[in-house]
Amino acid sequence: MSEEVGCRYLMPGLDRGLQLLLAFGEQQREMTFTELHRLVPMPKATAYRVVQTLEHLGFLERNPRTNTFSLGMMVLRLGFEYIASLDVARAGQPVIEQLRDCSQCSSHLAIRDGRDLIYIARVSAAGAQINQVSVGTRLPVHRTSLGRMLLTDLDRSSFDLLYPEVLLPGGERGTLQARDALWEMVQQDKKCGYVIGESFFRGGISSIVYPIFNRSGRVSAVVSIMVPMGEIPLTDRVRLQQMVAEAAAKISGLLGHLSRAG
Repeated sequence: MSEEVGCRYLMPGLDRGLQLLLAFGEQQREMTFTELHRLVPMPKATAYRVVQTLEHLGFLERNPRTNTFSLGMMVLRLGFEYIASLDVARAGQPVIEQLRDCSQCSSHLAIRDGRDLIYIARVSAAGAQINQVSVGTRLPVHRTSLGRMLLTDLDRSSFDLLYPEVLLPGGERGTLQARDALWEMVQQDKKCGYVIGESFFRGGISSIVYPIFNRSGRVSAVVSIMVPMGEIPLTDRVRLQQMVAEAAAKISGLLGHLSRAG
């Protein structure tokens, strides 16, 4: 009964377009309009409109020389971005579990989506009293230590496109407000190769963050531990840093990144 009700709300054009893309993806070759039309049963005029729409949106690309179609960059972009985040989470989950066990601190994996930081994996330390984020939680990139590390992958022009305003969004008294001040901080983070945030986002909580590199050497994610204190004792800092650094290097290696030392 619920299935019948759900079908009433289907959009025929969208349904046919998605069916066409799925069927096309199985062919693994360029195809003419006539061949595309045969993939999914629909009137020729409808098929023409569907193909034109998909081409306009970048999901199909036309070869003007052969007048054939191939999957466009929008399909590849959606697929690669999803697979990239999925690979990081799959590769990183057992690693952050080991990191949690040896550091006795909650550990996280996160990626950047525009101005947002998204947590894609997390494990809690035993008896953790800190209010934990959940997988899928979004936070402003510029307000977090994890986000600062993710911003180290941007050059100045990309950074300014991301933050065109002189003042950062959502700035509050006592928080980082100036865009240029954030840029300078990110450059220092990049030079260090890690971020130690002591009460940066929330008072009484510290974090140690290291970048995760993909096969191309770009920062694709970060790994962190959350330390339940305003300042990390110097006696523990080096030990905890080493643990997070090793976890980041391990996940990067699983993603195909070759370190300079290798």
